[in-house]
Amino acid sequence: MDSFTPRVLWAYLKANLVATQSTIEAANDWEERHSKTRARPYYFNRTTGESVWDKPEGYSDPGEVRASHLLVKHRDSRRPASWKEDPITRSKEEALHILNGHRQRIVSGETDLATLAQTESDCSSAKKGGDLGVFGKGQMQAAFENATYALKVGELSEPIDTDSGVHLILRTG
Repeated sequence: MDSFTPRVLWAYLKANLVATQSTIEAANDWEERHSKTRARPYYFNRTTGESVWDKPEGYSDPGEVRASHLLVKHRDSRRPASWKEDPITRSKEEALHILNGHRQRIVSGETDLATLAQTESDCSSAKKGGDLGVFGKGQMQAAFENATYALKVGELSEPIDTDSGVHLILRTG
């Protein structure tokens, strides 16, 4: 095995970083189109001009997002019960105080949303670390949807109030 000098190693790492970045950028250049002759969708890369029938790796529909959340319900929630507690008797102010404590623990790096959601979320998605999967416009309550679409991937929301309770939302895709 060849030994690398720091200069050679740096050049190697830099070249691979650029290659990885190019791969990521190329994945974002795909768009879904529709073939009139075959009456089915295909995928076209605007950068390379390549067309493929199967969804390319890294492609995501720009109209969809993926998110995880941690929900704290209160007695005025539309269904004040959960897998953890039935009935839920805390006030909205108490729920918000609890949620702010959870947010502080996540932001400080003490824990992450997925770990905390498994034990602290009042939503059944707690079993999946709060993962809600992929969803599009019109599939969630308006306040939740608007907050999710406004986040960047990897960004954690401030507390979001919906009919279900108060949420922390982490956009994951």
